[in-house]
Amino acid sequence: MELEQVLKWIKSNANPKAVEGMARFAISSPIIYGVTINKLRPFAKLIGKNHRLSLELWKTKIHEARLLATMIDEPDKVTEKQMEKWVKEFKSWDICDQCCSNLFDKTSFAYQKAFEWSEREEEFVKRAGFVLMATLSIHNKKDDDKEFEKFFPIIIREATDERNFVRKAVNWALRQIGKRSVFLNQKAIEVANQILTIDSKSAKWIAKDALKELTNEKILRRIFARK
Repeated sequence: MELEQVLKWIKSNANPKAVEGMARFAISSPIIYGVTINKLRPFAKLIGKNHRLSLELWKTKIHEARLLATMIDEPDKVTEKQMEKWVKEFKSWDICDQCCSNLFDKTSFAYQKAFEWSEREEEFVKRAGFVLMATLSIHNKKDDDKEFEKFFPIIIREATDERNFVRKAVNWALRQIGKRSVFLNQKAIEVANQILTIDSKSAKWIAKDALKELTNEKILRRIFARK
């Protein structure tokens, strides 16, 4: 499929009411048509994996085109240069999260970028670092838990960031890592309690919210069942 065909499909599925709804959830873009993820995913499967087309779609700066780009790109062809270029152009949380979950966490640079981006100051770049931690813990089931334990000091370090999109990603990373295994659950609870002592509204919210999930009986039963 060619770029023109994809753009024609996006425009034909435009939904102005959906654009208004997205805005209420802090999803916005200079060029956005309101095509939902539920429509984009089947279309992405129809297109198939295509690195060249993915790069072309990203260049259009159209919100839905960029979402599709994250779905059809080929992880083994993604370069570190491409990742750095794209992450600097994240302007909304959904592009950030979809790109990390659909594509970036499947590249050979995923762990490296989780560490690097978490140190950066740009809001969505920092968020991307923690989203990678969360999605890696979900998708990379065979990776050693010790790899995820390395993220805890970073989570503690950044827990005082008051920016909403950052603190929610820090919280997400802590919760997902803590649901990975009994060992990480115990460690995550210790980390959350440590964060709770920090004199910061953001830190206290991250810790309290994470502890609710990490100590939930149903979730604990699920974790212990996988032991």
